[in-house]
Amino acid sequence: MPIDLTQRSDAFLHRHIGPRPDDIEQMVEILGHDSLDALVQEVIPPNIRSHNKLQIDEPLGEDQALQRLRQIAAENRVFRSLIGMGYADTIMPAVIQRNILENPAWYTQYTPYQAEISQGRQEALLIFQTMIADLTGFEIANASLLDEATAAAEAMTLFFRVKGKKEGSQFFVSRECHPQTIAVVQGRAKPLGIEIIVGDHERFEFTPSVIGALLPYPASDGAVVDYRDFIRRAHEAGALVAVAADLLSLVLLTPPGEFDADAAVGNSQRFGVPMGYGGPHAAYFATRKQFVRQVPGRLIGISRDSQGKPALRMALQTREQHIRREKATSNICTAQALLAILAGMYAVYH
Repeated sequence: MPIDLTQRSDAFLHRHIGPRPDDIEQMVEILGHDSLDALVQEVIPPNIRSHNKLQIDEPLGEDQALQRLRQIAAENRVFRSLIGMGYADTIMPAVIQRNILENPAWYTQYTPYQAEISQGRQEALLIFQTMIADLTGFEIANASLLDEATAAAEAMTLFFRVKGKKEGSQFFVSRECHPQTIAVVQGRAKPLGIEIIVGDHERFEFTPSVIGALLPYPASDGAVVDYRDFIRRAHEAGALVAVAADLLSLVLLTPPGEFDADAAVGNSQRFGVPMGYGGPHAAYFATRKQFVRQVPGRLIGISRDSQGKPALRMALQTREQHIRREKATSNICTAQALLAILAGMYAVYH
C-alpha cells in the first residue's frame, strides 16, 4: 500500500509548527483577552517592544538558500587570532573529527539523565576524568563544566560551603588571572556576599575572613610562578587555594596537586578543540577526595552490574536541582560532554 506523504506532512505541521488559530483563540479567551495582540500588549513592557514591522524577505528554496549562504560565507576574512588569554589554535586529528565530532551518535547527545544506557559515552567521559586527575595531580575530577571562568567561580563557591558560609567572607584573586575569569568570579560572588580582593599574590596578607584564593598557572602573561610559599601561608590562615592551570602546560610543569593546592580548574580547549570564535570549550574541575560531595557537575564511576561485571554509571550529580533541590551544590546546568570527549580522545590519540 503506497504511503501518503502529503497526509503525513500535514500531520507533522499541525503537531510541531505553532498553535492553530483555534488553539490561539482558546488560549487568549482563557487568559481574558480578545486577541493575541491584546495579550502581547499586556505582558510585554512597551519599552522593549518594537513598533516597526519586520522586514522579512520572500522565502527561498533549499538550493537558493545554500547559494545565498555561500555568498555570505565568501565575505568572511580569516586572520590569525592573537587573543591569547586561555585560547589557542589547535589541530584536531582527522580520526577524531570524522569518528566523533562528525558522528551523530556522539554529537547529538547532551545531558545524560539516563546515563547508564550509554556505556561507551561514559567510558569516554571516564577517560576525560582520568586524564584531568593525572595531569593535575588530584584524586578526583568531574566530567567537565561550561568554561574556565565559571569553573573558577565554582571553586570559590565550593570553598565558601566548606568554610561554613561566614558573613564578611573574602576571596583573593590574583590580578594575573585572565580578565574574563576575574569578571565571572566577581559576578558570582555578589549574591553570596563574598568580597573579592584582586591583587598581587606576593604582597597579599591573609586574615581570618579570607576563605580562599585563586591563582593562575601560568599567569595570563605566560609567567610560571612557584606558589608553594603562598599556599603554605594560606593553609596556616585556614584558607583554601584553587589554581587555574593551563592543561597542556601540566605535561611539563609540576601539577597543582603536588604543590599542595586544594583544587585545579581550567579548560581543555588546547587538546584539539577548535576555537570556534571564542568558544565553546570543556572546562575541568579537579580537587581532593575529601571534597567529593561538594564538587559541581557530574562524576562517572566504575560499579558492577546485576551479573557482577564492571559497569559504568553516573556516580554523582551533586549539582542537580531536580534531585537535590535546595541542597544542590551549584546552579550549573551545562556540561561540555562532547568537547570533553574530544579532549580525552586527543590525549588517547597522542
